[in-house]
Amino acid sequence: MPRIARGLSDGYIYHVLNRGNGRQEVFHKDGDYHSFVCLLEQALESFNVRILAYCAMPNHFHFLLQPEKGEDLSTFMQWLMTSHVRRYHQHYGTSGHVWQGRYKSFIVQDDDHLLTVVRYIEGNPVRANLVETAKSWKWSSHLERVGRHHTRIISNLPIATPIDWTAYVDQSMTTGEVERLRRSVNRHTPFGLDSWASDVCEKLGLESTLHKRGRPKKEK
Repeated sequence: MPRIARGLSDGYIYHVLNRGNGRQEVFHKDGDYHSFVCLLEQALESFNVRILAYCAMPNHFHFLLQPEKGEDLSTFMQWLMTSHVRRYHQHYGTSGHVWQGRYKSFIVQDDDHLLTVVRYIEGNPVRANLVETAKSWKWSSHLERVGRHHTRIISNLPIATPIDWTAYVDQSMTTGEVERLRRSVNRHTPFGLDSWASDVCEKLGLESTLHKRGRPKKEK
């Protein structure tokens, strides 16, 4: 099956994620998470990419990134993934694939849809029942956003957030919200208003992402 085009272009915000190879656990202890977050900080010094949100989970991660130029996203992710895999193998004395392959990404509209994605990212540990509140998970952008962490990784969002951000993140998302996000993850479909997504797809040649992958069923 041919790869889906990424639609990299200037001026967009991207939700990026990857999972451990075979969904295996990648982060085994606090030191693994800490090393990964340190790599994020290092990457900011070398690449023109703003980090708007992030979350590292036992077997996957989520980022919300805003590259200055579209191609900056690829160079940022290539450096980060290569650096992390090298450190992982050196530390654990292993070899082979750590991540499942190419990272997934899709463009996010910078309106309320953006808040939905940030909420989805920072609320991941709560939905996975790892913690009861996003404030209890050390390896995401949530603590920095609410002023409870010393790191300076994330940039300000281009849209105002609710006053009680933690309560907003901890609140359960609707089935419809989660299903739409997962559709964007699986198809690389831009996440936003239907009219906006159609315009972006037409501009960047991503029309195929609007439709379910695979061959159409034969009529009986």
